[in-house]
Amino acid sequence: MRFILTIFSTFLVSGFLIGQNVLSGSVVNDAGEALIGASVFIPDTEHATTTDSRGHFKLPGLKDGAYTLKCTYLGYADVTRSIVLMGDEDVEIRMEGTIYNIDQITIRANQLSDADPFTFKSIAAEDIEVDNIGLDMPFLLNENPNIVVTSDAGTGIGYTGMRIRGTDGTRINVTINGVPLNDAESQAVFWVDLPDFASSLDNIQIQNGVGTSTNGAGAFGATIGLNTDHFTVNPYVAVSGTLGSFATRKINVRAGTGLMNGQYSINARYSLINSDGWVDRAFADLNAFSLSASRISENNSLTFNVFSGKERTYQSWYGAPQARVENDTAALLNHYYNNLGILYLTPADSINLFQSGRSYNYYTYPDQVDDYRQTHYQLIYNQALGSHGALGITGHYTRGLGYFEEFRYMDLLAFYGLQNEEDEQGNTVTNADLVRRRWLDNHFYGTLMHLKYKAGDDLDLTLGGAFHRYNGDHYGRIVNHAFDPDVDKQRNYYFNEGNKSDVNFYGKMTWEPWPQWRLFGDMQWRHVSYSISGDDNDIKDVGVDYSKNFLNPKVGLSYIPGPHMNAYASFAVANREPDRNDFINRQDDEGPVHETLYDLELGYRLAKPGFALDIAFYNMSYDNQLVLTGALNDVGAPLRFNVANSVRRGVEISGQYALSDRLNMGANVAVSQNKIDSFDEVLYDYTNGFDIVVNTYSDTDIAFSPGVVAGGSIDYTFPGGIKADLTTKYVGSQYLDNTSNPGRVLDAYAKTDLILSWEGSVNFMKSLRLSMHVMNVFDIEYAPNGYTYSYIFGDLVTENYLYPQAGRHFFISAAIDF
Repeated sequence: MRFILTIFSTFLVSGFLIGQNVLSGSVVNDAGEALIGASVFIPDTEHATTTDSRGHFKLPGLKDGAYTLKCTYLGYADVTRSIVLMGDEDVEIRMEGTIYNIDQITIRANQLSDADPFTFKSIAAEDIEVDNIGLDMPFLLNENPNIVVTSDAGTGIGYTGMRIRGTDGTRINVTINGVPLNDAESQAVFWVDLPDFASSLDNIQIQNGVGTSTNGAGAFGATIGLNTDHFTVNPYVAVSGTLGSFATRKINVRAGTGLMNGQYSINARYSLINSDGWVDRAFADLNAFSLSASRISENNSLTFNVFSGKERTYQSWYGAPQARVENDTAALLNHYYNNLGILYLTPADSINLFQSGRSYNYYTYPDQVDDYRQTHYQLIYNQALGSHGALGITGHYTRGLGYFEEFRYMDLLAFYGLQNEEDEQGNTVTNADLVRRRWLDNHFYGTLMHLKYKAGDDLDLTLGGAFHRYNGDHYGRIVNHAFDPDVDKQRNYYFNEGNKSDVNFYGKMTWEPWPQWRLFGDMQWRHVSYSISGDDNDIKDVGVDYSKNFLNPKVGLSYIPGPHMNAYASFAVANREPDRNDFINRQDDEGPVHETLYDLELGYRLAKPGFALDIAFYNMSYDNQLVLTGALNDVGAPLRFNVANSVRRGVEISGQYALSDRLNMGANVAVSQNKIDSFDEVLYDYTNGFDIVVNTYSDTDIAFSPGVVAGGSIDYTFPGGIKADLTTKYVGSQYLDNTSNPGRVLDAYAKTDLILSWEGSVNFMKSLRLSMHVMNVFDIEYAPNGYTYSYIFGDLVTENYLYPQAGRHFFISAAIDF
C-alpha cells in the first residue's frame, strides 16, 4: 500500500511541475559592477527577489508564457523588460548610467566630447590598468600619438618626463579634477611627487594643441586632464604587487565602502614603490596615499579628496657624456681632459667616470638626494539646476615641502657667509668640503567655478572662472662642514620668495544652427602677476615684478553626418607667461617676453564597434616662442630664450581594428616639421680671455622635435584566457639644440615591449590578474633625451650628454580584487 501511495504522490508532483520554469540572471551597471540588493520582480505577482553578493537573482515557479520583468536599484533609473518563457532562461539586466546619473551632475568643463572640434584622446582607467606596475604616468601614456617619454633613472620610475608634439613638460597643462597640477613657478609637472597616481584615476583625456580653455598656464603642446571622481556601488578590497629588475618592488592596497545608506562613499589607497634604478645609484623610494569621501544624492554631490606623495630619489639628472655612453675611448679622454679640474675634481670622480659604463652617474655622494612631499586637498561640490543646468564649485590647497641635498667639493666659505677656518698647522682655510640642502617650501590654493546651462535644444552655454594663489620660499642651508661640525644648520645662506596670482574667466558656447553642424566658441581672459624677491643660490638678486593680461579666443566647426563620425576645424590663440627659470636666467635687462601660439587644427574621427580612426592636421605658429638652448642650469633645468618666429606643423593618424574577438591591432604615426626662422647661437671663446661669438642660423629644426613618431600594437587572447600584447614605439632622430648640427643629435630608435597577462576568478576572489612584462625586448641601446653645450678653446668644443635607458628587463605583477 505504501508503495502505491509513493507512486501516486510522484505523479501528482510531476504533473504540478510540468510547465514550471526558472528565470535567473544577473544585474550590473555600465561599468560591469554587480548591483547587490537590486529588486527584481514581476509586477502584480508574488514573484520577487533581490540580487545576492554577486548580483545574481533567481525567480522559480514560472509557467510558460509572456512576462514583464522589472528591476529597481537606488540611484539608477528603473529597467523594464519583456520576457517570453518556454523553459528555464538566464538574462543579464544592465542598468544604464551611474549612481543618481552622477555624470549629468558633475561638470568637467575642460573635457571634450566626440562632437567637439579639437584633437584629443580619451583613456579609461581600465585601459592602462595592466600597464600600471609602478611606472610613472608618462610611461603609461607612451602608446598615445606623438608622445616621447624619458626617465632619468632609465626605468620609468623616479624622475620622468614627456614631450607631446615636441613641446616639453612646462607646456603640457595638467589638471586633477580641473585643478592645476603644474608647478606655478617652473610650470613643470613632477610626476615623481604623486607615485602610482594612476591607481586613483577614473579617466584621462589628452588634448593635443591648445584645446579648450582650462586652468593653469597656457597649453602650448597639450592638455592632460586627470579625473578621479569614480563612485563604486559595492564594497571592495584590492591588492596588487610587482617585482622586477633593478630590485623594483611595488605594493598597492585599495579599499572602498561602496554606496552606504544610498548616499555615502569612501575610497582609500596606499602605494609603496622602491627601485634601485638602472642608472648607477639612481634609486627611488616612493610612497603615496589617497582618500576620497563623498556624499551623493539625486541632485548634488560633495566630495573631499586628499592625494599625497613622498619621494626620496637619488639625483641622476646630470646625464652621461656621449663618449661614456658609446664607450668611445678616444672621445672619452678628450672629454675628460677638457673638464679636468672643472667637473672632475677628485680621484674618485675620475675613477667613477672610467670604471662606469652606459649607466654612468656623475654623482657619488651617498645622500645626493631629492626629498620632497606634496599633498593635495580638494573639496568639490556639484549641484544640478533642474533639467537645464549644473553648477560646480571646487576649493583646493596644495602643500609642498622638501629639499635636495648635495656635496660640494672645496667651496669658498665666504660665499656662504662663513668665517675662514684654521687647520692643525695654523694655516688659514678659505675653502672646505660642504654639504648643503636647497629647500622649497610652497603653498598653492584657490577656487574654481563652472556653470553649465542648456538654453535650448541646440544651444549649450558654459561660464567659468578661477582664482589661484602661489607662495613659495626658496632657501639654502649648510648641514655639514668639514671644519665646523657645529655649523648652524638653521641659518639660510640665501633666501627668496616667489608669489604668483592667476585669475581667469571664460565663456563657452556650442550651437547647432543646422542638423549635423555644430559651432563652438570659447573666450578666456586671464591675468597673471608674478614677483620674486631676495637672492638666489648664486647669491645674486633675483628681483622680478611681472604682470600681464591675456585674451585667448577659440572657435571651431564640426560636421557630424552620423553617430560615429566627426569632421572638424578649429582655430585657437593661446598666450603664456615665461617661467621662473626664464626670468632668473635672462640674458639681458629686458628679460623674456610672453609667447603667443596660433593653432589651426583640421581633423576627422570615425568610431565604430571594432574599428576607430583619427586623423588630425595641425599648424602651430608661434610668436616669441621660448626654445631650449640645449644647456642646463646648475640644478638640471633647461635654459631657454625667445625666438621671433617658429612653427610646428604635421599630421597625426591613429587607428584600431578588431580582426576577431581574439585579435586586435592598433597603430599611430605623427609626421611633422618643426622650424625656427632665425636662431642665434651664443658661444664663449676662452682662447684669449673671455669673448662672445654669435652664430646666426636660418630655417633650423627646433630641438627635441622628431620628424616622425610612430607606434604599433597587436594583442591576441589565447584559448584559456592568456593575452599577449606586443607594442613598439619608434622615435625619429632629434637635435639637441636649434642649430641643426649633425654632431648634436639623438639617434632614432625603436623600442618593443611584450606583456603576457591572464585574468579570471579564483575561489573567494572576485578577480585575479597575473602579468609578466618584458621591457625593451630586443635589448636596444637608446637615449630619448639629452642636452648639449659648446664653447671655443682654440677649436670649437661640443659636449653632448645623454640619458640612456635600460636594456631588456622584466617585471611580474599580480592584482587581486576581493
